[in-house]
Amino acid sequence: MEIAQLARLFEDPTMIQVVGLAGLVGVCIAVNWAMHRFAVRGVEKVTLRTASKWDDALHDAEVFHRLAPLVPALVLWFGVRLLPEVGESVEVVASRVAASTVIFVVARTFAALLTAANEIYAGVPENRDRPIKGYIQVLKIVIAIVAAVLILATLLDRSPLIFLSGIGAMTAVILLIFRDTILSLVASVQISGNDMVRVGDWIEMPQFGADGDVIDVALHTVKVQNWDKTITTIPTHRLISDSFKNWRYMSLSGGRRIKRALSVDMTTVRFLDAEETGRLARVPLLADYLEEKLAEIAAYNRGREEDGGPDLRRLTNLGTFRAYMERYLRAHPQIHQGMTLIVRQLAPTPTGLPIEVYCFTSTTQWSRYEGIQSDLFDHFLSVAPEFGLRAFQSPSGADVAALARSQAG
Repeated sequence: MEIAQLARLFEDPTMIQVVGLAGLVGVCIAVNWAMHRFAVRGVEKVTLRTASKWDDALHDAEVFHRLAPLVPALVLWFGVRLLPEVGESVEVVASRVAASTVIFVVARTFAALLTAANEIYAGVPENRDRPIKGYIQVLKIVIAIVAAVLILATLLDRSPLIFLSGIGAMTAVILLIFRDTILSLVASVQISGNDMVRVGDWIEMPQFGADGDVIDVALHTVKVQNWDKTITTIPTHRLISDSFKNWRYMSLSGGRRIKRALSVDMTTVRFLDAEETGRLARVPLLADYLEEKLAEIAAYNRGREEDGGPDLRRLTNLGTFRAYMERYLRAHPQIHQGMTLIVRQLAPTPTGLPIEVYCFTSTTQWSRYEGIQSDLFDHFLSVAPEFGLRAFQSPSGADVAALARSQAG
């Protein structure tokens, strides 16, 4: 009796449909497993053994993994038509689901292909200064929108034009939703066209706390690795609307600027006497300068000696020190001689008389630059007393204590 009931059960068209669909789904699952277990792994092993890089990029972007579900989707699409006793409505629904799956798989595969194309493009040294990641991301957004429209049209059995017309009516809402994307796209085009920022550039953007190397230029964001190894993320469109400093051309120039002043105590500025002039004339860097300057002063003062007025010219320790600093820089092997080199006197301040050094090192490497700059001012501070000069420094506790002791004594 039970066997007869079971036989009649399997003769029921509904049960036949259920069993057939269940079997088809099982076949799709088995095909999907086989694709990943054998086909995808086999292709990956081949790609990893080849010497070319493009197939490695496809592997890293998971192109093969994303493409594998296409086969079981096609099996479902065509297999449902071969099932016996399948109603038209069931066949239509299954076909729409399968077609939508195919569209989804193809869209994800194209997105992965774009990722791989970006990796291949960025792997060429000549292309590293012209990133296309922003454009790739725009294409991915377009693919996602097109895929979503096609999937909805397929599931609802409507023309994609209906959804596109609906999107046109929602333009204002779309512009609001994709405002940052549109701004970033325009900014990416301007940044790329004007060569404003490249990966590897050192930029400063204080309003975002960014000071370091650019490590990624994408559609929506630019990532900067600061010198303390933290990461600052800047919206791409803010590089157009706000100002920032790019140090790239400093690096390309081959020299980095030194602009630092040494403050001299103005009470130590005076004329040089004959003994000091003779002593300084034995310094190789000053010999020619003093000889030329003394001849110039003698020519100017000729006929004015009898007056003995203040209009007589004389050598000063500050002017000679300034000449020494300039000649020292011009003889320094790590100072760029093809760029601006000036030692100038700035306006006096309550903290002394600034003597500014303006020159460029012959290297742009940060640690070497700082070492050269420090060595220069170590030397200038140490040699200033040889000219009878004293660097200005605000009174410290030790100065006040020394003054108190001198007054007590």
